[in-house]
Amino acid sequence: MARRSRSARRSAQDDTGVPRSPYIKRVLPYFDPLNEEQLSKLDDQVDWLLENIGVAFRDDPVALDIWQEAGITPAGELGDLIKADAQFIRDLCAKAPSEFTQLARNRDRSVTMGGNNQVFAPIYGAPFVRDLKGGRRYGDMESFEKLVKLNYMHPNLHHGGFVICEPCDVPVSKRHLDMLFAHMTCSDKPHLGAITEMSRAQDSVDMAEILHGREVMDEHCVIMGNVNTNSPLLIDKVVTEAIRTYCGRGQGIIVAPFILSGAMGPVSTAASVAQAMAEAMMACAFSQLVRPGAPFVMGNFLSSMSLKSGAPTFGMPEPVVSNYVIGQMARRLGIPLRCGGSLSASKIEDAQAAYESADSMHSTALAGANFVLHSAGWLEGGLCTGFEKLIMDADRLGGYQKVLDQGLWTEPEAFARDAYEEVAPGGHFLGSAHTMRHYQDAFYEPKLSDSENVESWEEGGSKDMRERAYDRWNDMLNNYEKPPIDAATEEALIAFVAKRKEDLPDAWY
Repeated sequence: MARRSRSARRSAQDDTGVPRSPYIKRVLPYFDPLNEEQLSKLDDQVDWLLENIGVAFRDDPVALDIWQEAGITPAGELGDLIKADAQFIRDLCAKAPSEFTQLARNRDRSVTMGGNNQVFAPIYGAPFVRDLKGGRRYGDMESFEKLVKLNYMHPNLHHGGFVICEPCDVPVSKRHLDMLFAHMTCSDKPHLGAITEMSRAQDSVDMAEILHGREVMDEHCVIMGNVNTNSPLLIDKVVTEAIRTYCGRGQGIIVAPFILSGAMGPVSTAASVAQAMAEAMMACAFSQLVRPGAPFVMGNFLSSMSLKSGAPTFGMPEPVVSNYVIGQMARRLGIPLRCGGSLSASKIEDAQAAYESADSMHSTALAGANFVLHSAGWLEGGLCTGFEKLIMDADRLGGYQKVLDQGLWTEPEAFARDAYEEVAPGGHFLGSAHTMRHYQDAFYEPKLSDSENVESWEEGGSKDMRERAYDRWNDMLNNYEKPPIDAATEEALIAFVAKRKEDLPDAWY
């Protein structure tokens, strides 16, 4: 497998400043557990759902008109059920690009979705935040900006996401403007836009046009929306209006069925996987009716649940298997895939959080998810963004990156023949020339792990990993430097935000 230069490898691990590694170019093979017979059975189930059960497109008459113009007559009691020939849906899905690039404000941080590429993004959508000293509290704009800055500074996070926490101190009707402005000015990584109302999606597209310029936006994907279907088998107007807004402008959309097996899908993992495929494929087909060739990412968020309490569970064997399977299915369909990352139901960064997050992230990585949302910071089943958790998770992502995009180095230098000639039997390699050439980059060194002896640990204050993570994110913020931005562009964004806020009434729901 190909090996990067030592300087490139060192920069990918260096988080003392702004990150240099824009995304993972994977060389490690995928883990594909299913044989052709099993895959064919899943395909048959997907086709059966598309043709015989259908997916409802609700509360958006324009969406139903688009289907009718394509020759599909809505059915069902409410007149919003779309059933279609499975091959027709698959042919529409084939129009979506299997690989595309989302440009960042800083072009060196642009990311490529699809193919053998993997992109790590932080938690999305949590109303609460938590840190070691401040405890658990509602998210606010101050926390939001800090998290955007930390995400920008960390080398193992490639994408800003969007709602890294909900800034609950800003009216719902206006907070998307402040969030977009923070992403566009406090960071120069790619990010997502708002989706909760069509006007907010349009604001996102308009601000992206100010940031990147009309001509660039006409030719490239510079922003995407991320939406969930209303499982089971329901695509509401939040999804269709977001698709019409983003894809209609030639931008990207991510559509993820959110299925708790046993609630929004059958308890059978195979049935829930097929349902997720059917929902995502129907959304993809719709996006291509809106604009053929519009970038589309198929999402998967399949979780098991406690059948005693109804609470979702993470890191369990069923969603782990679903990640592997959905990866095979997405590659078979030829559409980029989004999965969840470091997921946990734990309330703090404890052993439960570590185990569940590791199992969730490991399966997502091996499955080959192209866009990994919730890669870092997730607590409480997604209700809370942990400052320490963000830094701890991101620290581990560096190890995944080395495994995925470097694999095993097998060039002549890797076999160290000169070292064997230099070191006598029973000796050691610590001072050998080969070791001296590679000691700086031979092994991944996580910043937060303490591998020293107990005496050194005690002399340093006997800090556990949460305390070390707390110190680390505070040090990072103390060293934060705003990425440069064109002054006229920033002024235009400020003016846009001010005008939109003036036009919008305060609304808190």
